[in-house]
Amino acid sequence: MKPRFVTVVTGIPRSGTSLMMQMLAAGGLEPLCDDARPPDADNPLGYYEFEAVKCIQRDARWVSDAVGRAVKVVQPLVTELPGGHAYRLVWMRRPLDEVLASQREMLMRLGGEPDDLPSERWVAIFRDQDRALERWLDERGDARALLVEYRDAVSNPGATARNLDAFLGGELDCEAICRVVDPALYRRKADPPG
Repeated sequence: MKPRFVTVVTGIPRSGTSLMMQMLAAGGLEPLCDDARPPDADNPLGYYEFEAVKCIQRDARWVSDAVGRAVKVVQPLVTELPGGHAYRLVWMRRPLDEVLASQREMLMRLGGEPDDLPSERWVAIFRDQDRALERWLDERGDARALLVEYRDAVSNPGATARNLDAFLGGELDCEAICRVVDPALYRRKADPPG
């Protein structure tokens, strides 16, 4: 049975949102995505993005098409999701030093120059985005969130799959979710805590 809510995969860029979309798709939850951004060296299995999401502030009609499906929405745009729908957010988290290193590496691979904004400023920006999303969740009666640590999704996909299945209604194929996870693609790692 198709869920009556929109599954929103969110997080800051390079936090594991593409992996989570791959996991949900493998588990049987249809993704809302297009081929506007093809796979590349940074995401060899694809980005699973939907171009219309970027224009949500001007046109959110596409959200109706996302009911019963999974859609990736970058963290700052989640607060633009309109009322009238129920949302289940799968909120990806990853250590910020890994995120920043992965973002810089991707920018360099694309031929760009690393930005000159200090890491401390990026950390402050990302923390502000976290607080804004937490406030939005507190204010909305139609939205719930499941936090998923990227490291856990890669190192223990079985537990992650079971948590996702329970959160999203109990109809996911947990074994298929586990098969899609490739630990070799976790290339930028921070030192473990402690």
